[in-house]
Parts: sequence; structure tokens; C-alpha cells
Amino acid sequence: MRSERSIIFLVGAVQFVNILDFMMVMPLGPDFARGLGIPTSVLGYIGGSYTLAAAVAGFAGSFFLDRFDRRKALAVAMTGLVIGTLAGGLAVGLRSLMAARVIAGTFGGPATSIALAIIADVIPQERRGKAMGAVMGAFSVASVVGVPLSLRLSLYGGWSLPFFVVGGMGLVLVALAISMLPPLRIHLQVVRRPRSSWRALGELLSRRIVLLSYTMTATVMMAGFILIPNLSAYIQYNLGFAREYIDVLYMAGGAASFFTMRLAGWTVDRYGSFRAAAGACMAVVVLAYFWFLHFVPGTPIVLFFVGYMIANSFRNVAHSTLTSKVPGPLERARFMSIQSTVQHLASSAGAFLSARMLVELPDHRLAGMDVVAVVSMTLTALLPGLFWVVEGRVRLATLPRPA
Repeated sequence: MRSERSIIFLVGAVQFVNILDFMMVMPLGPDFARGLGIPTSVLGYIGGSYTLAAAVAGFAGSFFLDRFDRRKALAVAMTGLVIGTLAGGLAVGLRSLMAARVIAGTFGGPATSIALAIIADVIPQERRGKAMGAVMGAFSVASVVGVPLSLRLSLYGGWSLPFFVVGGMGLVLVALAISMLPPLRIHLQVVRRPRSSWRALGELLSRRIVLLSYTMTATVMMAGFILIPNLSAYIQYNLGFAREYIDVLYMAGGAASFFTMRLAGWTVDRYGSFRAAAGACMAVVVLAYFWFLHFVPGTPIVLFFVGYMIANSFRNVAHSTLTSKVPGPLERARFMSIQSTVQHLASSAGAFLSARMLVELPDHRLAGMDVVAVVSMTLTALLPGLFWVVEGRVRLATLPRPA
């Protein structure tokens, strides 16, 4: 079998392309809106079409992904993502672009589940936190490098060029996945008794630890995505941060989270997910209080933004590591497919809820951000308890049974 390092690198590259494909679309919205004659008021449909398709695909994938070699499943998922991304660059209007994003979401959601299942299959538990931290660093790289580069490519080569470049990167990764990854059939080597997919799903969802894990996942995603879509507008219009430096702010936050991902993984491996998440959640609540409820004019905004990104990095690594320990090898892809569905639905719910709570004032400031922040802080405050319960049940499940 290939070395753990090469597998982690390849899975991280897959995550980078997958995340960048999702993250670059909304910042590029004004560009392709002008190019295709799409009203900017309907750009949310384009982002929502991807998320909804990913949620549906994640649920559907839970019925069959565990039946296939992980390498082949990853290659198929990445091929579909590439087709959807390239189709986006060829779109001629709103409907064709939405259709392309549906294709991308249909395959992009399962690609994430398969990639994380590979890490959980190959990397032992004692090193899994560090591996998850390295793989999740793809989010930071996409933030600090991918999105700004996509915007620059659009400026020089038109709105469709970023779609073609990301699609080309995906094609390279498909070839690498086929050539570099060994057959990944460990989960197929255990004899399993015949049972229907619905019964298998029912058995999975009947376990309290699984339901608690999904509740924790939904809370993590809602707490973040009720704030994240509105950060740029709040920073610019409510706090008066100059537009020309927004990209620098995001680059700084992305770089900080990237360099702390490995520290987060080491912390989780050393002290456990509960302790790491509890510290991160406390930091998020304190930062949100002084950022949204009692902001002191003149305080450097970069401190809040970078601090928020770092705290989220620790919380997300702790979450991913802990949830990877919940399912057994035979049900790992199914578990993570449902988890992907929960993540996408909870993210959408958080974003839609914030849109219902906020009002744009005549000077473009957002009214209601203090209320949105309180909801986020409340959800965040619930997380340490959920982490403690889930980690305790995972520990009990791994204890040797008495003879």
C-alpha cells in the first residue's frame, strides 16, 4: 500500500478542488451575472442548487457507497464533479448554470464523503487527528490562494476561465487517483450478512451515538453559517472596512487557519476532541461578543477575523476527528454520506435563517447582526456538551468487553 503521506496528500488535493469549486462561485457571482445577463438578486439560487444537490446525493450515496472500492468510487465522483464544473464555464444563462451546479453538487458531495472515508480507513486512530488536520487544510488553501486566484483569472480571462481551470485540475486528480491510490477494499473484506439498504440505514440511525453525532454536526454547521455568509457585508458596511483590502483580510484568515490546522490536529490527538472543541467554542463566543455586540471602534478588525478563523479550525478538526470514530468500517461511507447531507442542510438552514433575520438599511448597513450573533453564540455554547457526550460514548464503545 502506498505511504500514508502520499494518500493524505492526494485526498487533500481532492478536497482542495472540491472546496474551491464550491467556494469560488459566489465571489464570482457579479462577474457571470454581467456576462450572462443574470439578475444579481437570484444568485442565491445558483449557490443553493449546489447545496441541495449535494444534500440529496449524500443521502442517496449512503445506500451504496460502502459496496464499492473507495478508489473507483472516488474516481467516478471526481469525474462527475469535473463535468459539472466544465459545464458551468459553458453556461449560456441562469438555467444552464444552475443545471451545471446541480451536476457538480451531485458528485461533489459524495466525493467529500469518500475522501474522508479513505482517511478513516487508512490512518490509525492515534494519528487520525493530524491526518484530518492536514486534509482540512485544503479549506484554508482554497481560501487564501484559490478564491483570490479565481477572481484574478476572471478579471483577465472572463468569468468562465476559473471554471475551466478548476475543471482541468480535477481531470489531473482523476488520473492521479487511478494511478497512485491502491485498491481500497478493506471495508469489503469483512463478511457481512445480507440486508436491504433501508434496513442498514435504519440500523445506523437507530443508534443513539449516531443521532447525537449528527446533532453535533448540524449544530456546528448552523452556528458557523448563520454568520459566515454575512461577514463581508458586515465588515465593510457596519464596521467601515475598506473594500480594496477585503481580499487581504481573507488571505490573512486563510493563512492563519492553514498554519494552525496541524497544531489543531496535534491538540486533538493529545487532549481529545472535547477539550480542543471546548476551548475553541469559548474563543468563538468571546470573539463574537466583542465583534458583533460590543465592538470598540478602532479595534483592528483583522484580529477578530483571524482569531475567528483559527478558532473555527480547531473546532472543525475536533469535530471531523471525533465523527470519524463513530462508525465502523462497514458503514463508514454510509455514515459520512448522511453526515454530508446533514452538513449541507444545516448550512443552508443557517444561511436562510440569517437572511430572514437581517435587514439592509439605506446606507447598506445590516440591521440585526447582533441578534444573528446571539443565535450563533447560543448554538456554539451548546457544542461542548455535545462533544463531551459523543466522545464519552465513543470511548465506551472501544473499551474491551469482559470475557
